[in-house]
Amino acid sequence: MAGILKVDKYQDFNGNDIMTSDGSGTITMPSGIISGQNYPAFEAYLSSNQDLTDNVYTKIQFDTEVFDTDGCYDNATNYRFTPNVAGKYYVYFGIRLQNGDTADIILDIDKNGSTYRNTYFDPVNSQIGTSSLSLNAIIDMNGSSDYLECFVNFDVTSGTPVAQAGTKSTYFGAYRIGA
Repeated sequence: MAGILKVDKYQDFNGNDIMTSDGSGTITMPSGIISGQNYPAFEAYLSSNQDLTDNVYTKIQFDTEVFDTDGCYDNATNYRFTPNVAGKYYVYFGIRLQNGDTADIILDIDKNGSTYRNTYFDPVNSQIGTSSLSLNAIIDMNGSSDYLECFVNFDVTSGTPVAQAGTKSTYFGAYRIGA
């Protein structure tokens, strides 16, 4: 047997309206409760291999956009994401590195020119050939001047370090998850 629940207002425990109905079938929710859209959002990738300088932080030049909902990612000059809406953003960065015997690898997500989050990989001076690493974070952005960039420091004992191109190899993306 099915039942019907009819309400004109749904509130949280503090008495704040979460949903209201005018009785005609129109449901209203306050801004920021549920938007159904995680915008602005973008994803970009490295379209051709990028040579890296040994043991130097190098900005990865994600030059090809998969999508960019609000035109907030610069894929031609600064290779940075500057969202035009304030909020919390889920940010992700993946990279495939190749060539050389390595001492260590550091990935950075930078906010406004400073390290926000990084990760360190030390294969104990062994040859990695090719290695895929990733890093993610939830970052508060002001919606006007905050920006994000990705860097890698690939310290090799021999060989030339390379960031490998491809949509599934070296990528950077972000999307808004809330206020």
